[in-house]
Amino acid sequence: MLSDQGQTPRAADVLLADGSVAVIRPITAQDADELHALHRDVSDDSVRLRFFTVGRHAAHEYVDHLVRDHPLALVAERGGKILAVATAEGVDARTAEVAFLVEDGSHGLGIGSLLLEHLAAAARASGIGTFVAEVLIENRAMLDVFTDAGFTLTKRIDDDVVDVRLETASTARGQAVADAKDRRAEARSLNPLLYPHSVALAGVRSDGQGIGRAVLDNIRAGGFTGELFVVHPRVPVIDGITAVATFADLPGPVDLAIIAVPAPHVLSAVTDAAAIGVPTAVVISSGFQELGAEGARLQGELAAFARAHSIRVVGPNCLGLMSNHPEIQLNATFTRVLPPDGGVAVATQSGGVGIVLADLARELGLGIGSLVSLGNKVDVSGNDLLAAWTDDPRVTAAALYLESFGNAPKFARIARRFSERKPLLAVVGGRSDGGRRAGASHTAAAATPAIGVAALFAQAGVIGCDGAEDLAEAALLLTREPLTAGPRVGIVSNAGGMGVLAADAATTCGLVVPELSGATRAQLAAHVLGTSGTSNPVDAGATVSPDDLATMVEVVLESGEVDAVLVEIVATSLTDVDAAAAAVALARARNPRLPVLVVAQGLGGSPLDPCGLTVFGSSVAALRALGRAARYAAWLAERATDVEVDGVGAQPGGLGALLRHRADAAALLTGGAAAHDGWIGAEPAAGLLADSGLQPAGALACGPDAAAALAESVGFPVVIKVADGDVVHRTERGLVRVGLASSDAVAKAVTSFERELGRSNVPVLVQPVASGVEIAVGMVRDPSVGPLVMVGAGGVTTDLLGDRVYLVPPVLPSDVRRALRGLRCWPLLDGFRGSDPVDVDALVEVVVASARLAQEVPLVAELDINPLMVSGSGCALVDVKLRLASPTAPTSDEPRQLRRTI
Repeated sequence: MLSDQGQTPRAADVLLADGSVAVIRPITAQDADELHALHRDVSDDSVRLRFFTVGRHAAHEYVDHLVRDHPLALVAERGGKILAVATAEGVDARTAEVAFLVEDGSHGLGIGSLLLEHLAAAARASGIGTFVAEVLIENRAMLDVFTDAGFTLTKRIDDDVVDVRLETASTARGQAVADAKDRRAEARSLNPLLYPHSVALAGVRSDGQGIGRAVLDNIRAGGFTGELFVVHPRVPVIDGITAVATFADLPGPVDLAIIAVPAPHVLSAVTDAAAIGVPTAVVISSGFQELGAEGARLQGELAAFARAHSIRVVGPNCLGLMSNHPEIQLNATFTRVLPPDGGVAVATQSGGVGIVLADLARELGLGIGSLVSLGNKVDVSGNDLLAAWTDDPRVTAAALYLESFGNAPKFARIARRFSERKPLLAVVGGRSDGGRRAGASHTAAAATPAIGVAALFAQAGVIGCDGAEDLAEAALLLTREPLTAGPRVGIVSNAGGMGVLAADAATTCGLVVPELSGATRAQLAAHVLGTSGTSNPVDAGATVSPDDLATMVEVVLESGEVDAVLVEIVATSLTDVDAAAAAVALARARNPRLPVLVVAQGLGGSPLDPCGLTVFGSSVAALRALGRAARYAAWLAERATDVEVDGVGAQPGGLGALLRHRADAAALLTGGAAAHDGWIGAEPAAGLLADSGLQPAGALACGPDAAAALAESVGFPVVIKVADGDVVHRTERGLVRVGLASSDAVAKAVTSFERELGRSNVPVLVQPVASGVEIAVGMVRDPSVGPLVMVGAGGVTTDLLGDRVYLVPPVLPSDVRRALRGLRCWPLLDGFRGSDPVDVDALVEVVVASARLAQEVPLVAELDINPLMVSGSGCALVDVKLRLASPTAPTSDEPRQLRRTI
């Protein structure tokens, strides 16, 4: 919604509660007639509740004031008609009085809440921290809008008027409330797309060729249970189906239009569909943005039309859509591969990946409920689908193939909410190191695209997978078996070597293969034939009977010593694999609490009767899936103890501090203090860093004499280093000196700096020598996922060891502690070989402060704190560098809105 600080708010497409699309935008002088009409046509009661009088004169005078004096004012518009207006009139520099008017026929659509969110965002950008309003006590609808929005709110009743005071800062509760409303609106908007009962297909060739005909054949072959219509301008009957010339000739509106006409005719077809009230469309046709400028123009026109006429569009350039539920059975794609029905919902940016996933699901027996091929994402995005699926009881898990994140902060929030309820699996294409840019700081150089995605997934609870097979196998386990309570796995096999290999694979997948207790081993020994392998993995022996094998599996399941069991059956002349599987299935049925994974090998191509078991093609595939499930279970357990943090402007110092920080950064960037790709020296950045709790140790001086005098006051020995933003990687250039013990040594060192740089009066930072564990903390903005905060081993080991973890703001203290415990250098912080533990809480505060700076000041492009010395008495920030640049991605405090189409 917002442009840069202090500028006019930008128009934003939003979803209303009924699923229709509206636009929220600033008023213009051209709105005068419509605004007068709005105030003229609302009921007397609406006028009284807004203006405290039934007379219309004051209302029309106010409209004249809005278009003449340009206060902060927004309108909500749908289909070219203004439905509502919201205003914020300045009371003082930090306070504004707000008021709202919604046309009578549009009450209950959530327009007031949307306008309040967008008005608050615009106010924050303009330095307004507080809204006030006078509301008649009988105006319950308006009072509910204020109360339910989730902002910090106080109310005072004065006779029949309620004085409302609302802080515009974003809060965790406010964001959760807005996201819940967004999920409900998306579910309503996309329901005709995901669960259509009537479909019209345009673009079927009469000669039986082409994609349109393939889609028609697949719809019919799939057994679609609803009404099917074909739109063709010339042919009255196609393959026995009566065709109509245009959408207008249909007997009534349909839920879904499938468009497969050539690209230049797509807009005309969508226009016809919208004219009769078709709410959703899938555009399979190619020839749009993927083919260059002309295609991009066509796609832009399609996007603008769809949003303006409240028709939700998937595609263009996509495979199509499957709604595989038994009551629908729609295969509106050009692939004949049909997976079994089930609860997994799939969204993919690649049609080819969608075909592969459908085929893998068919082979594995993985149940798919929906498969949506997003194509060029002209309108409907992965975020939209996730929001719609989150509270959908028919969806038990979701699987995504993505190549980009249109709005990473929004994805992180939606994904986190989804993952709290059910598994979310994802594969992201384009993560190779080829996407890495050369970075001037340690943080940026290490932040590859893959690392950014991994950090985003780890904090949002997304189960990241390495490919289509990996994703399908993990989804199979997560939808067929109970979620494992931990990483301990018991392995039972009739082939000792395969058990050993499985144990190795389990360790590689982050699982634990515990040694079984003596009591459990004694129980197993009664059933083992010809081996002594009762420890774990359990070697049942090549001649083990089906019943003995099943009993051993049951013993391990009931032992309480494992969280899951892998059964690996290798076919031999002495092994009836089907009978063994049937016996194991009975044992598994008697012990349903733990996941049981079965691998059958050596079958020579003969199919295995799975008997209801979850069967994998190899132990590596099974254990990889189990490892992912175990990490997801651990995330859920940790997430249950987390406390949400308030958003932008609600942290210590409040909105005033936030605006000051943004103004300081803007002044540095535009005032010429930034040089060499925006790097800022320690001296000009001192205020911003100090306010953020990230000030470097020591003090600044210019020239040899001043530095020597400062060193005397700091106390020897000292460290001195160049503090000029023009200079990075100072150690390599000899521009850092450590352990100087006299004023003369300091002066000589500064003189040598000046010779190296070819100028005098070079600013230097004079610091006391700090001791402790060297840690690096930093931040860089990934073009796809937004800000990444790094913490890891510091000093010269930063690049050598690569021991680092990335986090995505907002960052909780618990996030940082989990990240620190995952570092190889964690023992040094926790007290290694008898040393005292360091002040981990102080380190956590620095990381959280870095994340907060990244959130609150979008102009901060990179932050590099290396080394940071952590001791038992706190943290000393030895070296701090900062780079500023104009932001290019959405910020975390944007109000509800659909993804921008251009």
